[in-house]
Amino acid sequence: MNKKILRSLSYGVYVVSTLDGDRKTGCIANSIMQITSSPATIAVSMNHDNYTNSCMDKTGTFAVSILSEESDPSIIGQFGFQSGRDVNKFDDVAHEMKSGMPVIADSCGYVVCKIIDRMETSSHTVFLGEIIDGDVFESAPAMSYAYYHNVVKGKSPKNAPTYIAEEAAPAPQSNEKWVCGICGYVYDGEVPFEELPDSYVCPICKQSKDKFNKK
Repeated sequence: MNKKILRSLSYGVYVVSTLDGDRKTGCIANSIMQITSSPATIAVSMNHDNYTNSCMDKTGTFAVSILSEESDPSIIGQFGFQSGRDVNKFDDVAHEMKSGMPVIADSCGYVVCKIIDRMETSSHTVFLGEIIDGDVFESAPAMSYAYYHNVVKGKSPKNAPTYIAEEAAPAPQSNEKWVCGICGYVYDGEVPFEELPDSYVCPICKQSKDKFNKK
């Protein structure tokens, strides 16, 4: 099977957030869909290895912030390429508390859900959440998964349901490119990579210049 066909399915880019006791945490997700309209419910697919999974299970409530095409790409790096076990992901990220859950200010808006059911797969938990709060923020259009790949030039975190292993080893190209070894971002700026200052960081995961590799 050619797994790349799965990229043709429609996805967004979201921050799923919850609480670890009193501590705010969350991660990037793209496999979220509305299930019913009355009562309004959504399904969220979350990898077993994601720290957010166990926190959602214990808390019983979560929020979904819908990122826009103009959301700062560093939000994806902050929430998608490091673990809430090790860092406080909401540090230095503008957010608000809505119905007890943290939501990203730089987004299209949010929904807050109470978990009403779960389904287990071999690698992911599918949480069914009934929406108890939600609002729209003034913003650009919602970021699609295709926009993230084609315009932002980002890659999928390894725990994402849509992760394809081939992404970790791009096929050789005729033109050399500099690729972030952490998140897969491809630098395509007008200034040659070698001439960038040492202070340059990846716009997605904020790793330093020395983490880039020539492909």
